[in-house]
Amino acid sequence: MKLEEEIGELLKAKNLSLSTAESCTGGGIAALVTSVSGSSEYFKGGIVAYSNDVKMALLHVSAETLEKHGAVSRETVTEMVKGAMNTLKTDCAVATSGIAGPGGGTPEKPVGTVWIAAAYKNEIKTMKQEGDCGRAGNVQKAIQNALLLLCNLLK
Repeated sequence: MKLEEEIGELLKAKNLSLSTAESCTGGGIAALVTSVSGSSEYFKGGIVAYSNDVKMALLHVSAETLEKHGAVSRETVTEMVKGAMNTLKTDCAVATSGIAGPGGGTPEKPVGTVWIAAAYKNEIKTMKQEGDCGRAGNVQKAIQNALLLLCNLLK
């Protein structure tokens, strides 16, 4: 069973709803989740927040967090995942923010660095993905890691 199918089964069994807040994955998580037949029972929607303006306006990420920690940080994805649950009124959410590449990396945050958060009610788990697998590889890896983090949180 694919991860997105397993998540769907878990959400249906627990009667939970899901939303996404994606930056570097550009809607890829939402696309996989909605590729599952019947996903309308649990998936409410997603926000692709590529710019900091959208992160602040729709996901309620604070300007202070973005200034102090940057868009690619544990703090930012934590606020993004809470914002998605709040804005879209869901029980669960996943969020991603990272540097897909090939440009945009820094010595502190090299290309391939992605922060991921998964939330279920008041519990939030985060992880940092590292290692450059090329732009498409970095995005695919982040999508799979986000789904895995959510799946483990729901179990």
